[in-house]
Amino acid sequence: MTAEPDIVVIGGGNAALCAAMTAAEAGARVRILEAAPKPYRGGNSRHTRNFRCMHAGPLGPLIESYSEEEYLADLIKVTGGKTDEALARLAIRSSEECLPWMEERGVRFQPSLSGTLSLARTNAFFLGGGKSLVSAYYRTAERLGVEVEYEASVTHLEFDEDRVAQVEYSKDGTHHHVAPKAVVVASGGFQADLEWLTRAWGPAAQNFLIRGTPYNRGVVLADLLKQGIEQVGDPTQCHAVAIDGRAPKYDGGIVTRLDCVPFSIVVNKNAERFYDEGEDVWPKRYAIWGRLIADQPDQVGYVIIDAKSIDLFMPSVFPPIKADSLEELAEKMDLPAENLRATVDTFNAACGDTSNFHPTELDGVSTSGLTPPKTNWARPISEPPFYGYSLRPGVTFTYLGLKVDETAQCSIGNRPVANLWAAGETMAGSILGQGYLAGFGMTIGTVFGRIAGREAAAHAN
Repeated sequence: MTAEPDIVVIGGGNAALCAAMTAAEAGARVRILEAAPKPYRGGNSRHTRNFRCMHAGPLGPLIESYSEEEYLADLIKVTGGKTDEALARLAIRSSEECLPWMEERGVRFQPSLSGTLSLARTNAFFLGGGKSLVSAYYRTAERLGVEVEYEASVTHLEFDEDRVAQVEYSKDGTHHHVAPKAVVVASGGFQADLEWLTRAWGPAAQNFLIRGTPYNRGVVLADLLKQGIEQVGDPTQCHAVAIDGRAPKYDGGIVTRLDCVPFSIVVNKNAERFYDEGEDVWPKRYAIWGRLIADQPDQVGYVIIDAKSIDLFMPSVFPPIKADSLEELAEKMDLPAENLRATVDTFNAACGDTSNFHPTELDGVSTSGLTPPKTNWARPISEPPFYGYSLRPGVTFTYLGLKVDETAQCSIGNRPVANLWAAGETMAGSILGQGYLAGFGMTIGTVFGRIAGREAAAHAN
């Protein structure tokens, strides 16, 4: 390791790597401090699989076009308007130039994805998934001379008036400190700290599963907020999806997600429906289901489907529970059988003409006179065998974070911190006030990682 790098990047995921590569390409000496061991480097980026990208015409694996206004409308829909539009537009506009930039640094994309996810036009999928992207970036960073310290947990940033004077971290049981010219914080949210989640959510948080990395505990975030760095976002807002209830407590990742909700009914432990399963195509609405399940008794839900729907979605890493009758399925899933039978019968009676059923687009095949309704893909659950999955809230990352401007710079009060920038999940709450749009976390991390790296290098140089 060099004695004193020009720039310290805190974190080791997509945003951190984009910042590190950009700064190194500008001639800066860069050191990454990654809390995880090397095999688990990359934060939540290990579990990603795609990047949402604006484009005026066909671009790489993306077909047709996806305009700034359509992209923004999709974001507004899921956030309910709780977004900083200037930063959102910056992320959206910049995404188009990012895709070839990513390819130049080793990322490979698979052919456009068709089928139930309906993303061939909007999202570019990584060949080999997020871990392949992370590995490609680390190889490129190494060629650029970026230093990486693993199992280096940053504990404190020491300020001297309006600048960071020193970064303190622990490694191998020893305390270390470094005094860079500039710092980029890209160390994620606090979702892996269950005590912090419980303070925000209450006791229900104890039943949440953390589908992301266990190393994002918000230590740096808490340290900076305590010292008066401007914050943004609500501690109860997060990217939380409904995942298989059999998933591990931490680090289950993308494979634990279930994509079958649009073709099902979802009930709580009392076998009662509680929300419209067919509200919109899945990439736009999947992320609401973590919060919906969190509001149910014991923070658990159950998907019920039948034989005609079992092949309409991407298969789960865990096989579904299978039964020849609804009553047998209820017994296997510890649901009240009479209630489940009544709920399914009521739902089936409310279904109408299904001849226009189309699994990959809004088809208007809806229920009539049912509360809550199912507004698309509403077909009777009547064809055995029947299948079920349990659902739990799976938290990916939290939205409470560091407020930044269009140069990714952090502030204390109205005064910018002269040498502190933030990128990725640790500042995503600046754009994501609530909800989530598939692939947008990678967009934020890539765009603001590059901006932060550029600005930090300009300051250091």
